[in-house]
Amino acid sequence: MLLLAEDKKITVTRETAVPVYVMGDRARLKQVVVNLLDNAVKYTPPGGSVHLKAYAAHGQGVIEVTDTGVGIPAEALPLVFERFYRVERDRSSGEGGAGLGLAIVKSICVAHGGRVDVESAVGSGSRFLVTLPLSPS
Repeated sequence: MLLLAEDKKITVTRETAVPVYVMGDRARLKQVVVNLLDNAVKYTPPGGSVHLKAYAAHGQGVIEVTDTGVGIPAEALPLVFERFYRVERDRSSGEGGAGLGLAIVKSICVAHGGRVDVESAVGSGSRFLVTLPLSPS
C-alpha cells in the first residue's frame, strides 16, 4: 500500500503501542486491513494522509484507518457496507471499483465476531473502526 500512497504523495503512518492479538483467519484479517487502506489511499487527494492505528480497548482489538480524503456524505453512511453500493457523488478520484470492498470487510468482521463502523463527512475524510474479540491467550 505504501507504493500506491507514495505515487500520490500521501503520507501513511502507523501507530501500535503494544502488540494486539485477535483470533481469526490471518489471510482474511489481512484483507480487511488491505481493503480499508486501499480505499483510504484511493479517496485521499495528493498530499493528504492516512493513519493506521491498532490497540486494545474494552476487551476488543481495534484497528482504526483514518484519512484526510474526500469523505462520505451522511446519507450514504448507512449504505457503504452494502454489496455493490458505490458513493458516486463527491468522489473525484476517477478510480472505479465494484462496490464490494467494504461489504467484504463487514462480512469478514462479522464472521470473526466483530464489527466495522465508519465516521465521515464530506471534505473531512473518513475514520473506519474495526473491533474484534481479543485472543484469550
